[in-house]
Amino acid sequence: MQSDISIQRLKQFPPLMWILLFGSFITRGSFYMVWPFLAVILYERFGLSATEVGLILSSAAFVSVGVSFIGSALSDKFGRHLMMYGTGLLYIVSFALLAEADSVVSFIVVITLCSVASSLWRPLTSALIGDIIENSQTRELAMQSLYFIVNVGCAIGPIAGVWLGLTGEQSSFYITTYAFAILLILLFWGFGNQKKKELSRDVNIEVNSEFTTPTITPLSQNIDGGYAQEQEQKKEQEKFPSSGEDLEKPTFKQTLNVLKNDKLFQCLIFANVICMFIYGQMDSSLVQYLTRAEVPNLLELISSIIFTNAIIIISFQFILLRLMRRQSLITRVKIGLLLLSASQFWIAVNPLTLFWGFIGATIVMSLAEAILFPTMNVHIDRIAPAHLRGAYFGAASIYEFGFALAPLGGGLILDYLNGFWLFTFAGALTFIVIYLYHILEKLPRGFTPRA
Repeated sequence: MQSDISIQRLKQFPPLMWILLFGSFITRGSFYMVWPFLAVILYERFGLSATEVGLILSSAAFVSVGVSFIGSALSDKFGRHLMMYGTGLLYIVSFALLAEADSVVSFIVVITLCSVASSLWRPLTSALIGDIIENSQTRELAMQSLYFIVNVGCAIGPIAGVWLGLTGEQSSFYITTYAFAILLILLFWGFGNQKKKELSRDVNIEVNSEFTTPTITPLSQNIDGGYAQEQEQKKEQEKFPSSGEDLEKPTFKQTLNVLKNDKLFQCLIFANVICMFIYGQMDSSLVQYLTRAEVPNLLELISSIIFTNAIIIISFQFILLRLMRRQSLITRVKIGLLLLSASQFWIAVNPLTLFWGFIGATIVMSLAEAILFPTMNVHIDRIAPAHLRGAYFGAASIYEFGFALAPLGGGLILDYLNGFWLFTFAGALTFIVIYLYHILEKLPRGFTPRA
């Protein structure tokens, strides 16, 4: 299926989608004012080693992954609204506590709470997009747009932090709590508006069904430009209905059985765990590497790397999507992985004093990220049964085990070897991921779609 980027597609976004986009912008922007500097704070305030910092971040991430899967599966049973309200409140409380933490133990507890909130929020948002947007191409554009706006926040956050003098300041975590409070208020209005529209649509359908007979939609009224494609989408909807109202809610045991038998999905998760481990080295391990090597202008370099990463994604995400619109999702991923590998090898050999060398490697990595991350979400959306969409996105958060292992694995390699071996190893791992994606489509799904 080709990707479609157009104003017409954007007009199909419901108001709730625009709220998610705005909320993602303000929350990510405030988050990235200080979170990337957390490793620096722990090192400078408490003198922790790279392994100790990595262990703290990895432990928090491991706990959050398990909670994320359970929470996302429960959202299929009890609804996204309740879970998102609860997760938003957890965000507010945990980030407020993080602004006041003053000991290693308190940092460990609060960082874990923040990680749990973050890992719950992402799959809930992705699953909600699938719930409110039925057309697959419009849904893909929505997910691409969400990733785009997150990176706009990531680009503006660090720079705004520098301008406001908040970069690396622990108190700036309060800004994230305020941002989430605003988002929850907007979500409350957005959910109510969405419910009214759905009730109105259901009433119209019921009234029309009493006075009209089914007709074939003319090609001229087909918004996707083809009757055959419309019929194909209807068949998919018959297999996996998008509305939970037409389906008995799956039990947790049934959900686990589906995931256990889906070999394709299991291979996809394993491949992306490794991919996230590689990408995670750019998030925490690179900061530790630069901090301990005492590179010149450390905070400026870290802020510049974050800004470069975000601005490249902002500038090239939709250009790359358009250029690759005729390529399959698997082909896109392979291209992204080759770029990711190149960026790791570049960092491995880059001299510590060469500021622009790190920026160049970041540009290559950012192009890889612009291809990989949105494609991963779209891939999950394509293969997930509609009645288990939350569970699939929740199970996909197992990817985060790779991200969770990255600080610990990177810290150990930095303590016992050095940065060259860390990033060389990460670059080599990329080829294993390419192989796993190569065999992916040959694997069985192991379940029968519900009628």
